[in-house]
Amino acid sequence: MALLLEHEFKALPADRQIETEPFLEAVAHLPPFFDCLGSPIVYSPVKADLSGNIKKIRAVYESNPAKFKTLQNILEVEKEMYGSAWPKTGATLALLWLKRGLKFIQVLLQSISDGERDEANPNHIRVNAMKAYEIALKKYHGWMLQKLFTGSVYALPYKSDLLKALEKGKEVNEEESLEKIHQFLAKATPILDAIYDMYIKMNAELNYKA
Repeated sequence: MALLLEHEFKALPADRQIETEPFLEAVAHLPPFFDCLGSPIVYSPVKADLSGNIKKIRAVYESNPAKFKTLQNILEVEKEMYGSAWPKTGATLALLWLKRGLKFIQVLLQSISDGERDEANPNHIRVNAMKAYEIALKKYHGWMLQKLFTGSVYALPYKSDLLKALEKGKEVNEEESLEKIHQFLAKATPILDAIYDMYIKMNAELNYKA
């Protein structure tokens, strides 16, 4: 799948320390995923948020690549640097929201890969998108954003059109496309799980609503 596999995530090492540079290289190719979902009024801001948070993390990393070699380093250094303002600041906050956007992508694709669907409308991805939204983003959104996202599921593309968009317009075989999704998830899911675990372990998770 051209968009998803343009730059794959590195395998998660045994110590679960995620190197910042390879991580940023991998996620830099993912914001266009939201273009594939249509409904620009809803998903363009999510795409922009994803891109903006990647830029913020990269700016911190490039200020001192040795000091910020891993994502764990970023949280540890910023915790000491910002004191009581942490974790609601800096690259820590950017990564917090980035991981939620990535979680939306991961759950949506995993749901499609697992064959979850509305049996009456098997080519729709509403079931998959709502599951992804409820798990990844809903509890962090206020009432207006929740209504906007819930309404947007009726403007989502068909699954066949989404798969074609992910292949950058090429005609696709669904079985081959789902195998590529599985390949993407096999690398991305352990990385994302490790980031979520890191935030919990360091007590850096925040539950305020956007």
